[in-house]
Amino acid sequence: MVRLAALALAIPAAAVAVSGSALPDPKSILDLIRAIQQAVDCESCHAALAPMQAYARKGDETFVKVITSICTIFQIEDADVCAGAIKDQAPILAHDLRQIDVWGETATKMCDAVFGLCQPPPVNHMPMKFPKAAPETRHVWESTGRAPFRVAHFSDVHIDRQYTVGAEVNCTKPICCRHYEDQEEKKGHRVKVHARRHGERNCDSPASLADSMLSAVQNAAPDAMFSLFTGDVAEAAVWLLDKAEVKKDLQEFNRQMATRLSFPVFGVLGNHDSAPVNNFPRSTTESADVQWVFDVQSQGWRKWINSTSAYQMVHTSGSYSTVVPGTKLKIISINTNYWYKQNFWLYDSDELQADPNGILAFIISELQAAEDAGQRAWFIGHSPVGKGDIMWDQSNYYDQIVQRYKNTIAGQFFGHTHSDELQIAYSDYKSRTAENAVSFGLVAPALTPRSGNPAFKVYDVDPDTYEIMDAKSYFTNMTDPSFRRRPKWSLFYSARASYGPLLNLSSTSSLSPAFWHNITELMIHNNTLFDEYQHRKNGGVRRRKCRGECKEHTICQMMSMRSEDDCNTVTPGVPGFQSRDQAVFDMGLIPHAEGRQRDRGKCEVTGLAQILKAFMIKTKSVAFRDELCRQVGEAEECIV
Repeated sequence: MVRLAALALAIPAAAVAVSGSALPDPKSILDLIRAIQQAVDCESCHAALAPMQAYARKGDETFVKVITSICTIFQIEDADVCAGAIKDQAPILAHDLRQIDVWGETATKMCDAVFGLCQPPPVNHMPMKFPKAAPETRHVWESTGRAPFRVAHFSDVHIDRQYTVGAEVNCTKPICCRHYEDQEEKKGHRVKVHARRHGERNCDSPASLADSMLSAVQNAAPDAMFSLFTGDVAEAAVWLLDKAEVKKDLQEFNRQMATRLSFPVFGVLGNHDSAPVNNFPRSTTESADVQWVFDVQSQGWRKWINSTSAYQMVHTSGSYSTVVPGTKLKIISINTNYWYKQNFWLYDSDELQADPNGILAFIISELQAAEDAGQRAWFIGHSPVGKGDIMWDQSNYYDQIVQRYKNTIAGQFFGHTHSDELQIAYSDYKSRTAENAVSFGLVAPALTPRSGNPAFKVYDVDPDTYEIMDAKSYFTNMTDPSFRRRPKWSLFYSARASYGPLLNLSSTSSLSPAFWHNITELMIHNNTLFDEYQHRKNGGVRRRKCRGECKEHTICQMMSMRSEDDCNTVTPGVPGFQSRDQAVFDMGLIPHAEGRQRDRGKCEVTGLAQILKAFMIKTKSVAFRDELCRQVGEAEECIV
């Protein structure tokens, strides 16, 4: 790490290297660094926003230079990663800071999302208004015993079209297996671990792996009625992505799906399906546009979702609905990015927006129409609505909708976490029982090898009730020698075969919310069953034993489809990498650079929030604090 005795010279020098012009007033930048360094809880996080706001008011260019300099000097990432990630995302944060009170509720939410130092504020309770009350006589959906139809579900492909066989696997970037000029220009540079065909653990998916998966989906379910794709196409080199590349990535994967699959694809927009990453400004934001994403995907998916739904997608911020031909099943595709905490556009106003871009109103309208028409509905979205990275308010409001239309909703399907898992919704979260279980969401595993063995799911669906009769996971084992020649995909497990006998599930019973609750209850007291569930989450990749707090938190997340109840709490003094999230427990933390660690399995590999959190962790060392205090000249006052 750079010696802080030279920091006053290093800051403007770094600014010149990054932006071509020196930054003034290194003393004030030191004050900003110290404010961030001293942020250990929610109150001190609010205090740290004040100097950041001051720089934001000097303009985007100045704000970007300051944050980039900090990232570069303290070697949070390689210089090009610092410059690229911050250039795209910091202006959004600067825009936010210019609009809000740094001590207000929006700032608290920002401190939660960006620094992980504030518990989200309590839910702003707002009873949802519905066009009609629930019918007094509930419609009973009964099976006639017909053979189920099949549906495929795949997610988080993260295709790196610059994946290069022979490139370095263990690089210093957030993802590897591609050529980076700064590394190849180093004198004496040689590749230590060469990337092989079809993918590596530290890298995103080569196009050949995506082709292999789509062919495997077709082979596993050749007679599938349709498939679900729950988002995230672009690779995780987010510091290099721009609008042109993301647009090309989306179009190319649409072509791959159309070429390899003989059945329709109903898709959703992931947080990586825009540039900058997570870039979904609200309709109330001036001079910000993401319409191009909606236009590209509505055009690409028109052949599957029909022209009416494609028009709806363009004009409903990326959400749409479509009725599967020949059925009474309505697919409702939800753009969950307007509830996603890492979408920084959600923090540009102190005025509460209960329903950004009208997504909740859209859902209510579609469900009411389905109820009136005697249809059942499936939700598909990218981010599971009960996870800790979803806004508490919108998750609560969504839950109210689920409670009202629970008899219409037959299934919910998500991605984003890169894990094969589930969440259960209850009518009463203070009494989580089988009787109170009203719905559940199935989360698909990822294609990208960053998360484990690439995998996808196939569902058996009752044609009368549209309920899930079985959920089968297929995977390719990357340690199999044949993988390098041609990935071999096979059945990993069947939920019905694995869990059904434990509850004496009858042949005519579906995998209901009560079924999943009862399985989860068994896991509480049966470590072997819980370990099997953990083993299956990422395609059998070896993972740490999950016991104690880890197990309690994982089961709590399974039994919560409302983010305020998912047991994700903030620990003072520890910047939040969602450190209690199951992804960290499951995958383990991989060391990267001095004084930091990275979980390569997480969806968010790098970005402004990750950079600032990593900087805060680095500044917690005693040596750092002492040196900074000496530099500023107020040793007794600044030691914490």
